[in-house]
Amino acid sequence: MAKGDELEQRLIDFAVAIILLCDKLPNTLAGRHVAGQLLRSGTSPAPNYAEARGAESRRDFIHKLGICHKELNESQIWLRIVKQSKMLPASELDPLLNENIELSRIINASIKTAKHNKRHRH
Repeated sequence: MAKGDELEQRLIDFAVAIILLCDKLPNTLAGRHVAGQLLRSGTSPAPNYAEARGAESRRDFIHKLGICHKELNESQIWLRIVKQSKMLPASELDPLLNENIELSRIINASIKTAKHNKRHRH
């Protein structure tokens, strides 16, 4: 499997895990609010990454990866809010938080590489 395909699958797996996690959040005003926000930000990186892979230019590629990175950052904050508010046990959140951090680092490295290549192309 190519690196891009592997990363795309990891982002899809992350989105599915977010969906399953949101279904476990309490059916309270706070739980529904957090679930809605986390569903939006946590399911967004996969399609944005797919869009980046089909980008029309390097600039478009960098822009779409940037959106992916921002959504991962937002998801991380919502996951930390869920953990700190004890809406769900840390044992359910920590693996997802760790994957979120890893995915963010990979996307950030891809952005840096693309920017570097843009400056140094012939």
